[in-house]
Amino acid sequence: MERKFNFATGEFYHLYSRGVDKRLIFDDDKDRERFLKLLFVCNHSQPVVFRDIIKNTSIKDIFDFPADKSLVDIGAYCLMPNHFHILLREKVEGGISFFMKKLLTAYSKYYNTKNKRTGALFEGNFKASHLDDDNYLKYIYAYIHLNPVKLIYPKWRENKDFDLEKVTNFLNNYAYSSYNDYVGGGTRSAVILNQEEFPSYFDNFGDFSDMINFWLTYQE
Repeated sequence: MERKFNFATGEFYHLYSRGVDKRLIFDDDKDRERFLKLLFVCNHSQPVVFRDIIKNTSIKDIFDFPADKSLVDIGAYCLMPNHFHILLREKVEGGISFFMKKLLTAYSKYYNTKNKRTGALFEGNFKASHLDDDNYLKYIYAYIHLNPVKLIYPKWRENKDFDLEKVTNFLNNYAYSSYNDYVGGGTRSAVILNQEEFPSYFDNFGDFSDMINFWLTYQE
């Protein structure tokens, strides 16, 4: 489906994409780690040949890769078994489209080669919502980071009869979202995220936790 808006520099967007026919796109932690590394290395204008980067013995870790200026600012992300979510700010003209093309192409090539499959991995073009309302933008932080709750309580939004402590512990230990970067336990902020380019909704870690708890327990 064609988007009803064009990406614009300085604007914020919620991007998401899922596997074709809702198939799994992350089979194991190795897949998820690969995608997180690609979030970093694909966010730059130079071409990315992943195997050449990891063969460079002067680089202790992929996040030490001497990349040039980034294409987008990433504010949040979450990987789910068959889809992912990213909160982005367009940094340079055409940056989002270029970044997503590199990211989806690189990951699809990796996944298909690993699993000896062919064909599309993702369902059509990636989806995007323009976050042009302040309340909507703030809510997206909760929406993205609460996605993993569905893995232990699939109907948690409709049925609030769940163990809140269990959910909080699960989110604290979920390694494949930026949740811990907002509650004080993250380690990837400096390389994947650029929080400074997003509104300061959370003056401290407690503010973010309070918002998460509000939406966890909110009832219509």
